[in-house]
Amino acid sequence: MRYLSDIIEGVAFTELQGSADVEISAIVFDSRKVVPGCMFVAVKGTAVDGHDYIDQAINDGAAVVICEELPAHTATEVDFLMVADSAKALGTIAANFYENPSSNLKLVGVTGTNGKTTIATLLYKLFIDMGYKCGLLSTVENQVNGRIIPSTHTTPDPVELNKLLSSMVDEGCDYCFMEVSSHAVSQHRIEGLKFSGAIFSNLTHDHLDYHKTFDSYLKAKKAFFDKLPKSAFALTNGDDKNGNVMLQNTAAHKKSYGLKSMADYRARIIENQFGGLLLNIDNEEVWFKLVGTFNAYNLLAVYATALLLEQDKSKVLVSLSKLTGAEGRFEYLVAPNKVIGIVDYAHTPDAVQNVLSTIHDIRKGSEKVITVIGCGGDRDKTKRPIMAKVACEWSDKVILTSDNPRTEDPGQIIKDMEAGVDPAFKRHTLSIADRREAIKTAFMLAQPGDIILLAGKGHEKYQEINGVKNHFDDMEELKELFK
Repeated sequence: MRYLSDIIEGVAFTELQGSADVEISAIVFDSRKVVPGCMFVAVKGTAVDGHDYIDQAINDGAAVVICEELPAHTATEVDFLMVADSAKALGTIAANFYENPSSNLKLVGVTGTNGKTTIATLLYKLFIDMGYKCGLLSTVENQVNGRIIPSTHTTPDPVELNKLLSSMVDEGCDYCFMEVSSHAVSQHRIEGLKFSGAIFSNLTHDHLDYHKTFDSYLKAKKAFFDKLPKSAFALTNGDDKNGNVMLQNTAAHKKSYGLKSMADYRARIIENQFGGLLLNIDNEEVWFKLVGTFNAYNLLAVYATALLLEQDKSKVLVSLSKLTGAEGRFEYLVAPNKVIGIVDYAHTPDAVQNVLSTIHDIRKGSEKVITVIGCGGDRDKTKRPIMAKVACEWSDKVILTSDNPRTEDPGQIIKDMEAGVDPAFKRHTLSIADRREAIKTAFMLAQPGDIILLAGKGHEKYQEINGVKNHFDDMEELKELFK
């Protein structure tokens, strides 16, 4: 139990009706989860306005209501707190309720379009391997010192986020590495958290269905860096044209990494093959198990972060050289007939090009590349033709198929993709809406030594169709075919 006076510390409010001495049993912003004695925070979401459920929350036992607009009739037995922005207040309130757990461990956030999951996961694995107790908050899964907690969002809501951080503190974790999505920044999910560091990977076309413009998307990422304290570090990709933008206005200690530009932490690719990467990293030659130029950036970001967290260079490189990446990120399998299958989460034009250019760099020349690719429904439609175009330009054959169609017609999504297929590539392109059939077709078309890329779903174990998540796993499909 916490007192209201403690929970609202640091919250800018315009009016308080009632007593600040009331005890609070829980923080809730979903009216369906209201319990007696809780605080209900009425948040205006993209689809639902919590203010419409204030009466229901009171009837179900809420003791305090946080809102931007008072209802027409305020119950005398309930405290009301008026704020300018309920979503922003929720972050601070949740942090206070759980006694500000981010101040009791070193919290490092990773943002960018691509690479967030791999960087956060590698950092978690690295620090665990070096003997620390750690937490991980990622798209694939959340972990509290080895205990796996399923993940539903790239960045959890403020209440769940602080609850997870609190459990990490309770279990003695020294560090937490988390993905910070642009949605999370815009929706104030990280409000009230104290970060020890932030990492920027890159910025390319994504989430314009939500942010509307690339500039808004950029500003959402930058806002994360703008709020960092002086005690934190801000590490950016010096080879990305938006890297330096992230560092403008931040009070944090500024550092950069890169393969091409002058940077504080540098690396050079010596060898790049399916077995891994040989990098010269800060004048040390080290073999890593990850593959591709994009992973060279990820590894360098992890290495730089570890040094900024005052870890020993030699120990970091030894541990990092043993690690594998995140599930569903350039995972590959070799069939008895030597066909190579690769599963990757690539779901943006840039990510698709990164994976295919990596395959292009590694293959010996005669192998054909067959790409199976789809686009998610109810998401940014503008990237669909671009993704198909990129896939065609970098592949010998392309099969356009379903990803997670959600509530959209899979056929229409494929038509949107087909609009990006140049006439010169049309005879090398097939459209098969059923993803399982598309994968089987790719396997039938493949000759010994050819490479099949299954792009888009990566670690996901489901396919969402009309609101139902049906079990589907790209890697399972490959293993069945490759028997």
